[in-house]
Amino acid sequence: MNANLFAMFAVFAAGAAAAVQGPTNARLAQGLGTPLNAALVSFTVGTAALLVLALAMQHRPEGQAVREVPGWAWIGGLYGALFVVVLAWATPKLGVATSLAAVVAGQLVLGLIVDHFGLMGVPRQPISLSRLGGTAMVIGGMLLVRRG
Repeated sequence: MNANLFAMFAVFAAGAAAAVQGPTNARLAQGLGTPLNAALVSFTVGTAALLVLALAMQHRPEGQAVREVPGWAWIGGLYGALFVVVLAWATPKLGVATSLAAVVAGQLVLGLIVDHFGLMGVPRQPISLSRLGGTAMVIGGMLLVRRG
């Protein structure tokens, strides 16, 4: 299978999983009292799963490589924590489709900026009319999904 096609499929599958992450964590938040508690449990379960997988695959970080990682690269888990807490809170209010459309719209807007300036080590991809148009269509789609 083509590596790019496989990567697109993997990301598509991860996105599909995000469609059930919101309602799953919203239900957990209902049972545990707050979205913060739900996120804590979610990350604990996820961390345990990743630990088992890393041990099984014998993936260990290299000492020198770890020391060379820039400081900003260590905060990725904060983005995930924000995502889980906000989705657990917003999904019961907005619904799954609107919540996910808003997630994708936010990702695209910031993604355009990161690509355009080549931030965080990604290759520069200038903003173009077609990229802006696609992002505008997603934002319009989010508004239509919400309007229902």
